[in-house]
Amino acid sequence: MKKLLCSVFLITMILNLYAQSNQEKEPTFIKAGKLFDSEHGTILVNYIIKIENNKITEIGKNITIPKNGKVIDLSDYTVLPGLIDGHTHLMTLDDLNDDYPMAQKVLFEGDALRVLRGANRAKTWLEAGFTTVRDLGDSGPFLDVALKRAINEGTTVGPRMFVSGPIITSEGGQVFGLLKSERGVIKDEYTIIKNVDDAINAVRIHVNYGADLIKICANNSPNNTSLTIDEMKAIVKMAHRYNRKVTAHATYDMAVWEAVNAGVDGIEHGYQISDTTLTLMAKKGVALIPTDISKPLYHKAYDILDYQGDRDAAIKSIKDNYQDRLQRAIKAGVTILTGSDNYIDFKMPQGEAAKNILISYEEEGMKPFNILQSSTYLSAKFMGKEDELGILKEGAYADIIAVKGDLEHDFSNTIFNVVFVMKNGEIYVEKE
Repeated sequence: MKKLLCSVFLITMILNLYAQSNQEKEPTFIKAGKLFDSEHGTILVNYIIKIENNKITEIGKNITIPKNGKVIDLSDYTVLPGLIDGHTHLMTLDDLNDDYPMAQKVLFEGDALRVLRGANRAKTWLEAGFTTVRDLGDSGPFLDVALKRAINEGTTVGPRMFVSGPIITSEGGQVFGLLKSERGVIKDEYTIIKNVDDAINAVRIHVNYGADLIKICANNSPNNTSLTIDEMKAIVKMAHRYNRKVTAHATYDMAVWEAVNAGVDGIEHGYQISDTTLTLMAKKGVALIPTDISKPLYHKAYDILDYQGDRDAAIKSIKDNYQDRLQRAIKAGVTILTGSDNYIDFKMPQGEAAKNILISYEEEGMKPFNILQSSTYLSAKFMGKEDELGILKEGAYADIIAVKGDLEHDFSNTIFNVVFVMKNGEIYVEKE
């Protein structure tokens, strides 16, 4: 009994000391020459941000800084909320010259190595200015949940993660040409369902294992099968019961239309969407996450593949289709969110490659401030976190970045010129 009382006493003392140390931590003041108001899509000048522990406690022009207060002077830069990449696969990196990349991941890499490599990639996203990501499958048996926990507890460094666990899909997943006798090799990579009851239970399993949202395949490209509308409706109903959003891989119009009618919250990719379906998306408040590729990344890919055809003509054809779809979506009033879907090895840091998604939107006619809203406030709002993430306001997490240059008139260069990254009140990048 005496030992138990002593243990309780020691634990109480440690907790009290920890609480006192947190309370006594001096606030930090950031001087922002320019500040991006992500909610309204405007630039504010000469603002001060007061940070205590991991939260913004005050923001404005007339904040008193104590004589010996800790100041971070970003007067020469533009300060923004940390960026959000809404479509990542941190546990995956495919070689463009590999005909069977799934074999490498599932048969040879193994869970431990995938998580370790994923942790290293996650750091590159943070260093690029992405303080939050939505990781949407291709991550083995809930390895995304494990990496998220490791980041949250400080075991490794990376962005905040909102994770889906294995993608819920119909027979075969997204693995093309898999022999029937070898179906078992993807049992942990995807959650394969065969009927409505399977669909309902799949959501329960995902929620139980720590998924923050649910990712489904409305169509299984490159395979030809798809979930039924009834299966998708069951997934959505159960996910919403547990306050989880549902986002759907859907590449062509019928798949998008069926997913939207089933009640999903977001559409990933949506390469082919009719005006009628876009109107329906806008009416139902379904967001579109275009995962387009920028011209610089296409050239990188062609270099890796040693492509001998007419590059410019090939890129123009693809980009014209991207631009047409994106502009029609904007005109229809569909909310656009940013998502890189970057799982290709472009022989550069993966987070840097992911940043090219923002350049792709600019190439397709989006204005810089609208792109920034999509990658901050609107992405946070999709997750129900608009008061905490993707915004600089009192009560929000201190997820803050700064860039050097002119975002409005030289976006493609400026967005890559990251000089400061803070996540949760901790500094990870600080350049002169």
